[in-house]
Amino acid sequence: MSLFLILTAAGSSSRMGQRGKKEYLPLGGGTVLSTSLRAFLNASPFTAVFVTVPRGGERDARVALSTDKELESLLAKKNLDIRFIEGGNSRQNSIYNALEFLKEQYPQAGGVVLVHDAARPYVTKRIVLDCISTAQNYGAAVPAIPAVDTQKEIASDATIARHLIRKNIAAVQTPQGFQLAPFILCHEKAHQEGLDFTDDTQVWDSYPELTDGRKVHIVEGDIVNKKITYPTDLPTSEGSASQNDSEQKETRIGMGTDLHRLVEGRRFLLGGVEIPADKGELGHSDADVLLHAITDALLGASGLGDIGSYFPPEDEKWKDADSAVLLKKVWEDVRKEGWSLVNLDCVVEFERPKFLPWRQKVIDSVAAILEVSDKQVFVKAKTNEGLDAVGSGLAIKAYCVCLLSR
Repeated sequence: MSLFLILTAAGSSSRMGQRGKKEYLPLGGGTVLSTSLRAFLNASPFTAVFVTVPRGGERDARVALSTDKELESLLAKKNLDIRFIEGGNSRQNSIYNALEFLKEQYPQAGGVVLVHDAARPYVTKRIVLDCISTAQNYGAAVPAIPAVDTQKEIASDATIARHLIRKNIAAVQTPQGFQLAPFILCHEKAHQEGLDFTDDTQVWDSYPELTDGRKVHIVEGDIVNKKITYPTDLPTSEGSASQNDSEQKETRIGMGTDLHRLVEGRRFLLGGVEIPADKGELGHSDADVLLHAITDALLGASGLGDIGSYFPPEDEKWKDADSAVLLKKVWEDVRKEGWSLVNLDCVVEFERPKFLPWRQKVIDSVAAILEVSDKQVFVKAKTNEGLDAVGSGLAIKAYCVCLLSR
């Protein structure tokens, strides 16, 4: 199934005041725009992404995406077509422009298209997957949350025209998902008739003859999937999260540890870097004690298991295995669950050789394996002052604490 994403970012952001265009403002390790795109790429494989931008705004949009190192590493792994589409004088016209370009580039494509406000960076993996599967099965899908306040329809003279039943009212969110072919037909018909609708579900419902009368199905939304509209919707300038933002991020701490004997005739490996030494780690794999501790910390934080269950030492296929390859496999699975790395803090205990001359190279190596910034990784070394097996030079031990968020 072909799967397309339209990210709408062609608006003027007038309600942000002096802060500027909201989709390009800093958020986390990137921007509002890059965080939104990253959420979708972590959730499902997409055939192509179309970003609607203001006239002449492609360069600014590219810059807003390029500042996100995690997104950069994600895109490097995927053969993904990202196009920037000049928006129209309304949201609906911008989406129409994106659909016409999509049809031109992928004339035989079917499948599903998701339309998402780029200013909703906190969309969850569950919402994305629910919208995809529901649109695929029923034609159209939209996430919604029940109304909390009692709703009224207001007349032009500022009086209540109608009392609405709250249990029948819901606030819809994005992404809104649609089977591609009928959705394009609906937008083309609305464009021909010069009609302007408030959202894409209304476009779909206005032309039952083009959709075989299929209604839009509701999937469960989430209050965290809020749209950034005002400056108060963003994290504070001091870098701490606002009250709303703190409710939107799940964070977990993981801890890993590993211990190996040191023997002659083995390589001394730390974080994928071979350091000259008289002895090296003894183990079933290459015995890189630091990478093993990091692997265990990531598995613990994400709740996916531990290194022993992932790579049983009794299994011969892991004999002399490259620990960097094992860590990459685990990190790929962790990221598939929607987690991103905030930071790693590691301690390695051994007597010899001196670590300080090698520290930055080890940090750079770990960061490269995880495809994150070296600012997110730190490694320090301690001796055991001649005590126990580590202090006697018979063993090496590593500890790692990690912080993940999604």
